[in-house]
Amino acid sequence: MVKRKTAIKIRKAHRYLGIFLGIQFLLWTISGLYFSWTDIDEIHGDHFRIQSKNEASFTDLIGLSDIEPEKPISSVALRDIGGEPYYWINNKQLYNARTGDLKRQITEKEALKIAAVNMRPDLKVSGVSRLTKVGNHIEYRGRSLPAYAFSYDHAENIIAYVSVKDGAFQTLRHRDWRWFDFLWMTHTMDYQGRDDFNTIVLRAFSLLGLVTVLSGFLLWFISSPTIRKSLK
Repeated sequence: MVKRKTAIKIRKAHRYLGIFLGIQFLLWTISGLYFSWTDIDEIHGDHFRIQSKNEASFTDLIGLSDIEPEKPISSVALRDIGGEPYYWINNKQLYNARTGDLKRQITEKEALKIAAVNMRPDLKVSGVSRLTKVGNHIEYRGRSLPAYAFSYDHAENIIAYVSVKDGAFQTLRHRDWRWFDFLWMTHTMDYQGRDDFNTIVLRAFSLLGLVTVLSGFLLWFISSPTIRKSLK
């Protein structure tokens, strides 16, 4: 049987590991419960967007052969920007699909129209800002910059983002998404990009958690009267 001093050391190690890891275990549990009880479509903010949009159609468009991009065309998409057709070529440049003119960036007025055809009409814009750079922890990350950020007069503090470069509606953020993002950060323990499951911190806590559980089993084994009787 394990000596008394050894048992005391195991018990102390288990107790201190439990205290050290307890907060993170609690965060994992709370975040897991939140994820299992939330509707991911609501987190994405789909209920703030127009679900059935009328696709724009245009006439009198010039052919791609009438446009002179910097490089040979490898991809093209037709974009509706403020009611005007534009070719988005090579995921890099905008050209007016009627005149062939290069468009360097969209205006705030055009971006507002793009936001309007994507967001519910009852939502009213209360402010606008232009983002040129963001950190990894900001809610608008990993997407096209610069971008217009339109704030809406709503209890959930809704913000919609439109790319300045190509006029694409990027995403929207609101209160529930921010709670989800915060809890996801505590779940993955990636405090920058949020989505890295291979961080050293997460690996260390996972291993320590395993040690804590195993030490608990060991404590039960060495302190169980039934086990003691059977060994005797």
